Amino acid sequence: MNTSVADPAAPFDLTVRGGRISTATETFTADIGVRGGVIAAIAPGLPAGLRDINATGRWVLPGGIDSHCHVEQLSGMGVMCADDFHSATVSAAFGGTTTIIPFAAQHRGMAIPKVVADYAALAREKAVIDYGFHLILANPDDQALKQDLPQAIRDGITSLKVYMTYDRLKLDDYQLLDVLKLAGEEGALVMIHAENHDMIRWIARRLLDAGRVAPKYHRVAHDPLAETEATQRAIALSRLIDVPALIVHVAGAETVQVLRDARALGASVHAESCPQYLFLTADDLDKPGLEGAKFCCSPPPRDAASQQAVWDGFKDGTLSVYSSDHAPYRYDQSGKLPYGDATTFKDMANGVPGIELRMPLLFSEGVMGGRITIEEFVALTATNHARLYGLLPRKGTIAIGADADIALWNPGREVQVSTAMLHDNVGYTPYEGRTVRGWPEVVVSRGRVIVEDGRMHAERGSGQYLPRGIPEPLAAHARRAADGASSPFFKRLKGMQKDPE
Repeated sequence: MNTSVADPAAPFDLTVRGGRISTATETFTADIGVRGGVIAAIAPGLPAGLRDINATGRWVLPGGIDSHCHVEQLSGMGVMCADDFHSATVSAAFGGTTTIIPFAAQHRGMAIPKVVADYAALAREKAVIDYGFHLILANPDDQALKQDLPQAIRDGITSLKVYMTYDRLKLDDYQLLDVLKLAGEEGALVMIHAENHDMIRWIARRLLDAGRVAPKYHRVAHDPLAETEATQRAIALSRLIDVPALIVHVAGAETVQVLRDARALGASVHAESCPQYLFLTADDLDKPGLEGAKFCCSPPPRDAASQQAVWDGFKDGTLSVYSSDHAPYRYDQSGKLPYGDATTFKDMANGVPGIELRMPLLFSEGVMGGRITIEEFVALTATNHARLYGLLPRKGTIAIGADADIALWNPGREVQVSTAMLHDNVGYTPYEGRTVRGWPEVVVSRGRVIVEDGRMHAERGSGQYLPRGIPEPLAAHARRAADGASSPFFKRLKGMQKDPE
């Protein structure tokens, strides 16, 4: 426990007293004193602040960080998300999340500086919690690689996402190597959507030709081997030039094992998974009519064995972050059903909502269900995100000097999930009717009590943009480079001599 009282004569703006505090490494009972939006003291018996919250019987946890969510973004299929920065951040806050990192998405033909400026303007006007950006890179040409991307990284967008599938977004292996090399030089983490595009395209063509167009065939087209093969290839590309990478939304048991084996060999590969891979299965896509479209995401949910593999991956560190991959599309012609009843599985917008339920679902089934400890919960939902994406020590923990992002959880509260209780703009939830145990009842963002008594108390545009530092894996990469270490390939290249004439 880190204890300090800065300027003890000055009153605290806010105190949170008597709660059970958990970080990623320890649990203890103490009070928290906040001044100027920052945690100024952690100690027993602090004097009451100007605003005092009695947290007795509550778990006092760091506000969550959701580092993978799609907000006010045009998808690769040309479909706009249902949530803008206001509805998405309000929904996140009610679920205990106080920081999000969505995607400024470049599509081919778009200039990176304009993409970032336009996206920042949307967030600045509407967000109620703090936010940073990843950059989706679809066009790694000379302008992007030599000028625009390095400048964006230096301006604090220290992570970018690339795709190995989707016609409008996919990069080939040569392009991925270029991006990884630049990221290693500039200090950015590359997030990779790993699915084999041609496997999926080949299977889908045969399904469509056979008239098999229902939502359940989405899971058939996205065979688990498509995820596993692309993950293996992404790891090999990363290892070739010894640059860290992160595989997003891991779904299948075999993929989890591939990642575990690569890490055992010393590969600097990191990975995340999401609620849909713990709490949904492929059977959910097999609903009457087009109802299964509500559960379609890429990769799709798998089976019970894969669910267990994801739990095991979280437990042993193979999977280090738990994000929502909130991809909110309404169940109508604006999103999931662009052609109404004639929509095929290939036409549907891919993605499921989950920004508000991400943490309650894991708290209920993970902590209350005895699958993970409370410290592991904090690491998976907050601290590891801050570490991987250059936000630590400002975000992701309860410590002196950190932003006062705090959630007070009532572990005894049971909530039955319904669409009506949520705050997004999607109109359905794939977790309808599920009962969760434990709920964040008070949420504090930079010392502001923004959620209390079931109401939002933050104004539009009150969230702050977070330029981010070098992600921890890239800092380690830079230290290795400074020590003269490099990948076996570059060592061989350096050692090559010019052939004698």
